[in-house]
Amino acid sequence: ITVFCASSNGFNDVYMSTARETGRFLAEKGIGLVYGGGRAGLMGSLAEGALEAGGEVIGVMPDFIVKKEIAHLNLTQLIIVESMHERKTKMCELCDGFIALPGGYGTIEEMFEQLTWSQLGLHQKPMGILNTNGYYDHLIAFLDHMRDEGLLKPERRDMLLISNDLGELFEMMRSYKTPNLGIWMKREDQT
Repeated sequence: ITVFCASSNGFNDVYMSTARETGRFLAEKGIGLVYGGGRAGLMGSLAEGALEAGGEVIGVMPDFIVKKEIAHLNLTQLIIVESMHERKTKMCELCDGFIALPGGYGTIEEMFEQLTWSQLGLHQKPMGILNTNGYYDHLIAFLDHMRDEGLLKPERRDMLLISNDLGELFEMMRSYKTPNLGIWMKREDQT
């Protein structure tokens, strides 16, 4: 599972503890963790949780970030790539699904790129949000607004799996079936 999350701690300790619990949960289920490779913030806590439980942890990090000395050096494997785009491509190749924990611009961008790739038929992997402490409530409301305004089809809105419980989210991801989106854009949808 690829997990996207913040490289900072945030102000609420629940984010760090949830990241560590997520890493431990995956390791205990025998599921390898793929993530951004950082040692700080939620990223570091996530990796430590998995490593402490004996899990496999693969970090994927661009060279220019490694040079800033923020890479976690005790991982099962650290894959160094040239660019952010190559990073996201590699993280997608290495996983069977994605989870977003609390994060900033990078986390949001990574999550939406994977949803877009799925919508375009580039992969059929589930994308889930672990909505810790209601962190994503406003984003979820915005996505519902997009759907309600007719700019996001309901079946595409439903591609994003959401739960505040990790076990429940994991089960949702296990049973996920990519919706049949048919033709991506019909002539009458074009403007």
